[in-house]
Amino acid sequence: MNWAELRERCLVDEDAAILALNKPAGISVTGERHDTDLVELAAAAGETLYPVHRIDKVTSGLILLARELSAHGQLTRQFNKQTASKAYLAIVEGADLPDRGVLDLPLGVGRKNRVRIAAPREAIRESGSGRWFVDDADLLAGKNYPSVTHFATVARTDAHAVLALRPVTGRRHQIRVHLAWIGHPIVGDPLFDKSGTHSRAHLHSWRLGLSASWRTPPELALEATPGPDFWTPVGLDPTAVLGAAAACAEQLV
Repeated sequence: MNWAELRERCLVDEDAAILALNKPAGISVTGERHDTDLVELAAAAGETLYPVHRIDKVTSGLILLARELSAHGQLTRQFNKQTASKAYLAIVEGADLPDRGVLDLPLGVGRKNRVRIAAPREAIRESGSGRWFVDDADLLAGKNYPSVTHFATVARTDAHAVLALRPVTGRRHQIRVHLAWIGHPIVGDPLFDKSGTHSRAHLHSWRLGLSASWRTPPELALEATPGPDFWTPVGLDPTAVLGAAAACAEQLV
């Protein structure tokens, strides 16, 4: 894999302090034990990059990397304080989700270090107003991590729905586990679909909004358009769906 070609093809934005890429599904950001990752590729080509956040290997879309440590600190603090604005797109199994919803489901770690909802599956309840939750009395023993994801249903087909999502917290695998445990797994997610029917997981890091003191105006407002492979399960017009997603995303809080 050639870093210069990948960088040019995936470039969303850059300046002296940051580099934003539209990462293809199937490439890790950093820390990959068996395959090459983006940070390693860049380093081999003489470019030092510091990940501001991470998205899963199977997830496509926006990834923000710092070229300077001062910018890295400023940006990572916003993720840690949950002031960074994040929006994702997902295609899920089933079309019966409400127009708006909140997944207020704490996460824990189960056997083999697998992320799971920190309660039995049968304890998950839906309020009738689009909020999924578990009672404190049903939480499993051990540490659990509050995790909240807001979503809007952007489009539906007979078998699938396209969602715009804003994760308030940023736990490992949060969106993937939240959706799967309420019965709407992301299409092609290898954590929950072992059939091999789909060539990728249909989860995309779509938008990021952060403060950036060195820019005029002092902000980063980034967007990465999903590639054609993202839309394969639904056969919808991407332009129309993205327009609807943009309107929905502004209302998610």
